This record gives sequence, structure tokens and C-alpha cells, in this order.
Amino acid sequence: MKLLTKVLIAVGIASSTPFALADYPDRPITIVVPFAAGGPSDKIARDLAEALRKPLKETIVVDNTGGAGGTIGAAKVANAKPDGYTLLVHHIGMATAPALYRKLSYKVPDDFEFLGLVNEAPSTLITKPTVDAKNFAELRKYIESSGGKLNMANAGIGSASHLCGLMIQQALKADLTTVPYKGTAPAMADLMAGQVDIMCEQATNSVPQIEGGKVKVFGVTSTKRATIPALKNVPTLSESGLKDFNVQVWHGLYAPKGTPPEIIAKLNSALKVALKDPEFIKREEALGISVIKDDRNTPTGHKKFVEAEVDRWGKVIQSAGAYAD
Repeated sequence: MKLLTKVLIAVGIASSTPFALADYPDRPITIVVPFAAGGPSDKIARDLAEALRKPLKETIVVDNTGGAGGTIGAAKVANAKPDGYTLLVHHIGMATAPALYRKLSYKVPDDFEFLGLVNEAPSTLITKPTVDAKNFAELRKYIESSGGKLNMANAGIGSASHLCGLMIQQALKADLTTVPYKGTAPAMADLMAGQVDIMCEQATNSVPQIEGGKVKVFGVTSTKRATIPALKNVPTLSESGLKDFNVQVWHGLYAPKGTPPEIIAKLNSALKVALKDPEFIKREEALGISVIKDDRNTPTGHKKFVEAEVDRWGKVIQSAGAYAD
């Protein structure tokens, strides 16, 4: 009887560890997007889910858990079982939340495993269509002569447009009135209608309005010019006078802390395959997004990058006193 018990225990241990990991995944994986459906992060996550499905040979389900600037969805994953079946796709907010929210329920980077950076995209400096300026130099004079009377819209505290706006104001030493909205759509609507003056918004959201002549564009925020047709002739802010200005919105893939190394390795391997998928690359490039092709798509490189971003944005937010709570 004792011998049988020992055999059963040994078999149980063997089947619950190496074989379980070897069989991963054997059921659908959920990717949590900490924002509402229909936005840029949601689209990117769904494109990525389709690209990951092929190497993982399993269904990938996207779960939109929005609210509180992405912190509710991130907390959901931080507290999930670390078995590789609940993942997170999050943007630059992963690095800014520690400074923006003084009562954050999770820690970055301590509560996550880093699987790899997915992409990055520039933002655009845009204005209402009636602004009397032809280039960035003229826009800068327009801002300087306004006496602080201009309004700068953003998609909400902690949004990419809010953070980019802070960086631009600091670079210009400008005093603009910040007007936060509940999302990009209402902010963009008021900009096009001339209710607000300036906005810094992701290229994925601004290009249709730029192409339609509904807003004016004065620069892109990356170090290199954008490649999509609508922006290829638009100078970077860096070459227009804001030296070394670089604000890009990026997305990364994460798992809960404690996820087994074998699963992390398998997910990272699948991510690298997904990032080379021609259809995925085509969809991203159509939105003006660059797919990551350097060591930031490794767990070590991804973590190092986010830690640097946490430090960078922490200084910007602290200097501006722009806290969300």
C-alpha cells in the first residue's frame, strides 16, 4: 500500500509539472486590454492575438477591462493566476501609472513578467484648422504670443496625448490651458470645430483628420519621419527645433509575476514569430506603427526599456505636478 501511494504521488508530481508545461497551451488564452473596445490598443491587441494564434496553435480571447487610465485591467492581470492563460497588452501607461497614481494597487516592474515589446508609433502635433501658421516655427511664435490663452486638448489624464502635451509644453516653456476629455473622439471633435486650439495625438487617430484637412499638422514626435503617405513630408519636432524630442506610444505583452520560465520562453518565442507575420506587419504599418525588431522584444530588453521609461516619465509628471489622484 505504501509503495502504491509513493508511486501515485510520483506520477502526480510528474504529471503536474513537466508534462503540464510541455502541453502549454492546452486551452484558450485571454489577453486583457485595459481600455474600451474600438480604440488603438484594442485594435493592436486583436491583431496581435490573431498573429499569436498561429505559433501557439490555440484560441486567443481579447478581454476589454477598461477604466482608471488602464490601471484596472493591469491590476486584473497582476492578480491573475500565473499560469500563462491571462496576459496583458498595455501601452505607455504601464510606465506612467507609477507616477500618475499615488495609490496604485500593483507595482511596476515587480508584479509582472515581461514578454516583449510589440510596437511603437509617433504622435502628431495638430491644431484646429483656422490657426494662422504654416510651419512649426510660426506655430511656436503663435503660442508664445498668445499669453497663455491657448487651450491644449487631450484624451484624459494619463493618456498618451496628455503625456505628449506635457512634454511639448515643457520643451516650449509654454503655459497652455490643459483641457482633458473622456477619450480621443470628443477631444478631436472639439479640435476640428475650433473649440480648443492644439492637441498632441497618436498618428493612428490623427491621420484621417489630417488627410481630410480637418486639422493642421505641424510635426511628428519620433526621431525619424513617419513613413505613411499622410506624414512622410511632415518634419519631426526634433528637426524643427525641439532637439532630441522623442515621444512614441508603445505596446508590450505581459504576464503575471511568477509565471513559469518555460511558459515565458514559449510565449516570447511565439511573440517573435508573430512580429514577423507579414499580415500583422502590414496592418501595423498601415496605421503608421513600427513593429519592434530589436532586443526590446526579449523579456530582458523589454523590462530594461520599461524601467527606463518609468524613470523618464516619473520626472516629467513630477515636474508638472500632473497626478491623476
